Amino acid sequence: MITSVERRRRWSQDEKERLVAASLAPGASVSEVARLAGLHVSQLFRWRKELCRHGEASIAPFVPVEIGPSASPQEVAEAPLTTTARRRKSHGIIEIDLGSGHRIRVDGEVDGDALRRVLDALARR
Repeated sequence: MITSVERRRRWSQDEKERLVAASLAPGASVSEVARLAGLHVSQLFRWRKELCRHGEASIAPFVPVEIGPSASPQEVAEAPLTTTARRRKSHGIIEIDLGSGHRIRVDGEVDGDALRRVLDALARR
């Protein structure tokens, strides 16, 4: 005879992320992490899939970086610059090769947040 209704446990986002991180640790057993937390292993796999998919969408993928020869002063002078960049006296140029012949060149004083938005938009294309 059942005398009460068992309620579902509500997991906060922090708890889910903590358990997923524990299951992704080197040498960790997903089954053991799930058992210790008192949940079914399939639920933990579902959270892993959801959180990893969300993470992939919000983080630009890593790309190989190659450090090439420094640009000559003449190449830097001939590079098209924005009005703001002309006002700056920067000594370094960062060239980001996006593959398929596309490149982005920025100076060392580039606004990191603006560059991140540009790279994120390009990654979604």
